[in-house]
Amino acid sequence: MKKIKLLQQMSNAGVVAVLRGETADEVVEMAEQAIEGGIKVIEVTMTVPFALQAIEKLAKKYSSETLDASKYAIIGVGTALDPETARAAILSGAEFVVGPALNPATVTLCNRYRVPVMPGVMTIQEIQQALELGVDIVKLFPGNLYSPATIKAIKGPLPQANIMPTGGVSLSNLADWIKAGAVAVGIGSDLTTDAVKTGDYSLVAKKAAQYIEAYQAAKQ
Repeated sequence: MKKIKLLQQMSNAGVVAVLRGETADEVVEMAEQAIEGGIKVIEVTMTVPFALQAIEKLAKKYSSETLDASKYAIIGVGTALDPETARAAILSGAEFVVGPALNPATVTLCNRYRVPVMPGVMTIQEIQQALELGVDIVKLFPGNLYSPATIKAIKGPLPQANIMPTGGVSLSNLADWIKAGAVAVGIGSDLTTDAVKTGDYSLVAKKAAQYIEAYQAAKQ
């Protein structure tokens, strides 16, 4: 039941913050600001030093079932290359797993523990394989190599595929992706670049609020 609930919450949220940084503390700060700005799904990538510490800290703060709904956020792991990494992240509190590619062993592990998994895909063949493995959402990655029209084309033969583009999504094209049929979008460097350059991490909250506003407008 929890997996079904999480998938519905992620679909309703529509925007996933994909966070990379130099330290775990920096990523925690980014995540807190993104949540403050209204993004309720946070992906901490395993390229972050001590990423599991960041996931554990964020999960304890935001993922508790006892929290008021307005303070709740879904914390997950990104760049999970193998099942060992995925399992470690799940034990640290990750509620979903994202990878840059389709790794069947990782999908199997996540299915075993009823944790949503979103592998990266680039082809129709990979999407079909992911569906056969029981994947609920596939990550179209790198998204900047494609266009919103790609999703429409994919949904011709595979209308049942739930697709989340990540990479290359911006405020200027978010609406196009959503209207083309994306179940959600992953936002990476565009969310955090200004904050990293200036050291003012409140800019992440401001940019997050802009993305949420753009998403809500696109859904109308």
